[in-house]
Amino acid sequence: MQGISAVPSYVVMQPTTLCNLACDYCYLPFRRENQKMPVEVAAAVADGVAGFARTGRFSVVWHGGEPLAAGLTHLAALFAPFGAGIEHHVQTNATLIDDAWCEFFIEHDVRVSVSVDGPRERNGDRVDRGNKPAYDLIMRGVEALRRHGIPFSTLCVVGDPRPGVATELYEYFLDLGCEVLGINVEELEGVNTRLNRHDPAAVSGFWAELVAAWRRDPRIHLREVEWSLRYAAAVLDGTADDLLPRQLDPIPTIAFDGSVVLLSPELAGFHDPRYGDFSSGNVLSTPLPEILGGAENTAWIGEFLRGIEACRQTCPYFGFCGGAHAANRYFEHGRFDVTETDHCRNSKIRLLEGVLDHARDHEATAV
Repeated sequence: MQGISAVPSYVVMQPTTLCNLACDYCYLPFRRENQKMPVEVAAAVADGVAGFARTGRFSVVWHGGEPLAAGLTHLAALFAPFGAGIEHHVQTNATLIDDAWCEFFIEHDVRVSVSVDGPRERNGDRVDRGNKPAYDLIMRGVEALRRHGIPFSTLCVVGDPRPGVATELYEYFLDLGCEVLGINVEELEGVNTRLNRHDPAAVSGFWAELVAAWRRDPRIHLREVEWSLRYAAAVLDGTADDLLPRQLDPIPTIAFDGSVVLLSPELAGFHDPRYGDFSSGNVLSTPLPEILGGAENTAWIGEFLRGIEACRQTCPYFGFCGGAHAANRYFEHGRFDVTETDHCRNSKIRLLEGVLDHARDHEATAV
């Protein structure tokens, strides 16, 4: 059975639970509460990851709530304990970005990723607490990044994946000027209970069209498509088995209070009568390396690993995706030892099918 590595490639930090937006598809349970991470938590994490950073590239991903809602002064204090060798990333809705934040990003060499769902008419779910569209605020933040010459990535949530949408989205992000585009088909998880089931042919058609748009003008990195093409190339040259890690990255998520949830950041802040609060410990009482070393002692993780093994034995797509994500299993099925989820159908199976459909149709046209 595949186990969990005791050495993560990155940690996710929640500097605050607060978000200044109220996006309809948000999964966060406490986004209206301003619970800030104490500096003592950041210092404990910094001590815990210092050894990991010395052995290679290591990232700290600041992810909310809205990380910038913690305030510039407080976020700077949370950054301070981390020394050289740490690469900082921030996932932001961009609405709070101004010249001062840009100067902070430059000073700390922060990699910035902006959440935006395409042109104005496709951002209907991204609203403020008064239910007013947030698009203009997002664009104001993006313009500040451009003005300061700060490169940025984008993360786009797609609620209606079908042909006709993909080309419009890709051309929008080309014009926006991002370096990397990630596509997340909306997921049923956390407090978002909207169904995410779609016609399989429509979803495959969405991904196939996205590949076609990217191939016409591949000026930006398209995260999901490039993953798929690497896998297809590895299958052809017989090295596909080398793509999946021998052990799972633990992806430790450090909640504002120091509690550590592994494998799926989306589980942080939730509680279940059977699984408890999903945490594997707290950095204020136990060093992070020790928590990671005992990861498989957390009850729900053992169940999840059995589910991964079931995926390996039953799913022909396992070599591509490595098994359904823990949070998707839980929020869709209420347990972790199940296999296929709507998320893996939309964002793994249909993705690979769409890429292969494009390759088949392109070959037929070329012939």
